[in-house]
Amino acid sequence: MKKTLVTLLQAAVTIGILAWLFRNPETNRQMWAALTQAHTGWIVLAALAFGVAEIFGVARWRLLLKVQGITVGWLRLLGLVLIGLFFNVFMPGGTGGDVVKIFYLLKETPGRKPAAVLAAMVDRIVGLMALILLAAVVIVLRYDWLTSTPVTSGLLYTLMTIFGSALAFVFISFGLTASGLVHRLPARLPLREKLIEMSVAYRLYARAWRSTLAALLISLPVHFLSFVQFYFVARAFSAAAGKVSLLDFSALMPIVNTLTAMPISIGGAGLREGLFVRLLGDLCGIDAATATVISLTGYLVIALGGLVGGVIYLCYRPSNAGRGVSSGGEDATVQGSPFGPSEVPSK
Repeated sequence: MKKTLVTLLQAAVTIGILAWLFRNPETNRQMWAALTQAHTGWIVLAALAFGVAEIFGVARWRLLLKVQGITVGWLRLLGLVLIGLFFNVFMPGGTGGDVVKIFYLLKETPGRKPAAVLAAMVDRIVGLMALILLAAVVIVLRYDWLTSTPVTSGLLYTLMTIFGSALAFVFISFGLTASGLVHRLPARLPLREKLIEMSVAYRLYARAWRSTLAALLISLPVHFLSFVQFYFVARAFSAAAGKVSLLDFSALMPIVNTLTAMPISIGGAGLREGLFVRLLGDLCGIDAATATVISLTGYLVIALGGLVGGVIYLCYRPSNAGRGVSSGGEDATVQGSPFGPSEVPSK
């Protein structure tokens, strides 16, 4: 019931924002005109940037899995990543992409659930740390520009609050692990089981710090290429070309990506377009029709990747390639993991 209510609320927010964005027939005509005049070469480049970012993401995940002695082929992991993307894009409010990836990873490496869960957790943490690092650099470079209007200032400070809270949680959980206090936390404390999981991950990946550092470095191009993807899309439309630079987009995209990742609307739909309209309009002088089309086209590139994942999902058959995992990694026990095959609908 709780999931249903949350999904209904997200759907209401999504429909409300989209209805507001498409309320003006003249703006709709302008969007259609912009789409018909788009330079497809830039959109192809955006798709290539998206594809390369996914490959870097696979490299990061594969590296973190190897720390625990799990070895799966590149193409297999890429297929699992795209299957997860399919569920994220086309199955909102249902099973998350991370859950699906782990479910199918366990088909490749049966009996390694704790290791797979920890790798997925560290993959998220490392990706977040890289995004915060990259965002800090571009925000410092474009701080005056980002704070030049009250609305954009508010969005920037919202982002900084979210990042600050995330960093505080990571540092506190790490401190609890280093001090050995994590297992002394009250049983009824919210997130206690999650903190215990994180403490196991910290110990394991701290010992393999070289691999963890490499994963962090690999994460930087993952995020930067997502910025490049939307920048290339913007270049496809003459009304935006020349009005916004790659550095500008790199400063805007952490705000867009982070806020649309919040469970506010379904898949960020509507919210993403509203943010582009406000940010590109206030800071770059790009009209609402073009800003909306940039957002929709950029997300369409992601959705096409999800469609590829859907085809892989329909054709998926587990292989024996990942079953011969080595025993060099620490297969730590994780209590109360939220990931499990029971949460994934059978195909």
